[in-house]
Amino acid sequence: MAITDVAGIRVGHWTDAEARTGCTVVLLPDEGAVASVDVRGPAPGTRETDLLQLGRLVERVHAICLCGGSAFGLGAADGVMRFLRERGVGLPVGPARVPLVPAAVLFDLGTGAVAWPGPDEGYAACLAATDGPPAEGRVGAGTGATVGKLLGPDRAHPGGVGTASVRLPSGAVVAALAVANAVGDVHGRDGRLLAGVDGWRTLLDTGQVQPPPAGANTTIAVVATDARLDKAGCRRLAEAGQDGLALAVRPAHTLYDGDAVFAVSAGEAEADPISLGTAAAEAMWQAIERAVTIA
Repeated sequence: MAITDVAGIRVGHWTDAEARTGCTVVLLPDEGAVASVDVRGPAPGTRETDLLQLGRLVERVHAICLCGGSAFGLGAADGVMRFLRERGVGLPVGPARVPLVPAAVLFDLGTGAVAWPGPDEGYAACLAATDGPPAEGRVGAGTGATVGKLLGPDRAHPGGVGTASVRLPSGAVVAALAVANAVGDVHGRDGRLLAGVDGWRTLLDTGQVQPPPAGANTTIAVVATDARLDKAGCRRLAEAGQDGLALAVRPAHTLYDGDAVFAVSAGEAEADPISLGTAAAEAMWQAIERAVTIA
């Protein structure tokens, strides 16, 4: 059960296990997919998110790039653009086709070498992309991810990449791919603490907290569906994905996080919006669980 259960979506990773950084690319159908985004973390690192807002001219994008390396890693999206341009994929603008590739980054510069993916690494992730179940755990953008840092980064637990999907009774699929790199802990759907130091409870009981610098954490994710949605519907789907993020990560959307969830519609299936939102939250929660429990 993965984000690639949505027809037309492929996922590829580039991983530097030694430097503990990487990038993950979600390739969409050649004609693109309707997309929006919900950014709730106060310290995001993003690219091309303005065009995903309601009221903007563009409706469809062609890929989404999730990267390590903090703001330096946003350059990986250049390689994704090059990959798509070489294949004639993009928005027709005069004599050229311009691939639209929104991106978001997380901070992993403190977990290994001070290194980050660039254009060549983004291109390599595209070459590795398949429509099969993607690798999970400490790969791609999740290679250097950590969670559970409320009591200090020295007590952090490994984060990573996770993916999951939910098929509704109508037949529509809603899926998520998440990269967990939060200051908060990760809790399972049964309430158990899966990764972290129960900093949520310690904070409430004692007021003691030793978070890392602002911007040093972020959970970034993509929610995808084969249900037909306009941009406003995708925005609501991204918001529901954030609900799942907040159920899994406690606390979420802190001053020290840059949480961002993209949402894409790549199909024509029918589904009611309440079911879609519920499935988006469930798929996101499952994906974040898997991100921290798959070695």
